[in-house]
Amino acid sequence: MAEIKEKSRHGKKPNQKLKPYLVMQYLLRNSDEAHAVPASEIVSYLQGIGICAERRSIYGDIEEINKAMLMIEQDLFLEEAEEELEKYGDESRYIVYNPNKKGYYVRERRFELDEIRLAAESIYASKFLTQRETDTLIDLICGFVSEHQAKQIKHDVLLTDRVKTNNELTFRNVSTINAAMSRIIDGEKHIPEKISFKYLKYTISDIKQQAERRQGARYFVSPYALLLNDGNYYLLAFGDKEQEIRTYRVGRMRDIRLTSQPREGAEAFRAIDLTSYTQRVFSMYSGKQESVTIRFINPLLDTVIDRFGTSGVKYYKADDKHFNVVVNVEISNQFFGWICGLGNKAKIIDPLKVKEQFAEYIEKIKKLY
Repeated sequence: MAEIKEKSRHGKKPNQKLKPYLVMQYLLRNSDEAHAVPASEIVSYLQGIGICAERRSIYGDIEEINKAMLMIEQDLFLEEAEEELEKYGDESRYIVYNPNKKGYYVRERRFELDEIRLAAESIYASKFLTQRETDTLIDLICGFVSEHQAKQIKHDVLLTDRVKTNNELTFRNVSTINAAMSRIIDGEKHIPEKISFKYLKYTISDIKQQAERRQGARYFVSPYALLLNDGNYYLLAFGDKEQEIRTYRVGRMRDIRLTSQPREGAEAFRAIDLTSYTQRVFSMYSGKQESVTIRFINPLLDTVIDRFGTSGVKYYKADDKHFNVVVNVEISNQFFGWICGLGNKAKIIDPLKVKEQFAEYIEKIKKLY
């Protein structure tokens, strides 16, 4: 410390141009509305990293930061920024002084705390991310709040256990798929192309290690869209073998390759209404689409709207205790399983063939017991 003070008495102080930036970064990390930082603490921090500083210079640095942020964010000239600060005071300041806590804190941030908390929750809920990728992304977005707030966010979102993939290649898979679907790559025109990949599955003999489907034979598909459903990433693609639109779990795809072959299945893809696709395809398993009438008890209205939405779906009163829904769904075991989960609170009304299929589904289950 003595050496720093000695140097400050003679000539120009070194690294002073860095000081306002370092002050701003220190306050970004260590201050918020609940945690104000006194000028003396900032001085100690700067001196600890070899930057000459005193309290009066910190006041000046903070004023310069406030001018600069106004100029950048509101596209003002220097004189206009100074007038703004003079006229509106703390209302226009990026960094303000809290007289009760006797310190400074960052008042204006790029994102609100609740926005960062919501983003963190979404990252933790994403099953397609590995734990390592999750931790990296959480650290990244928590850089937009103070360290005190970051600790609280990480504590809050870790209260619930989450299922995570062990596939470290999901990010790379998404990047390759997006490249295949792109119409411009590196500024050059690109014709969307097919991809090939190996598809994995779990086996009861080793649930920790996934095995390759089709004895390792490659899948060839024309990719059209990436979808998020129930915390998982899915690829919507036209399969060469199936000659129809299918969904594939991105986290179970391995060794994705571009083929340089133009995509097929454009007409089949155009026939799909993406806004209702995930509402119709339960748990991303496809089946034959049917218009079905289902009767529910009135308290389930919110649940049913969450499942089917309102666009293209007909709701009407059945009686004082029930309502009916007419909706297009993919008839599959997953759909029947969802109906079963509602017990006697839901009933398929039409068509007759779907009612019969549902009865057969229940009968098969009964035979197991």
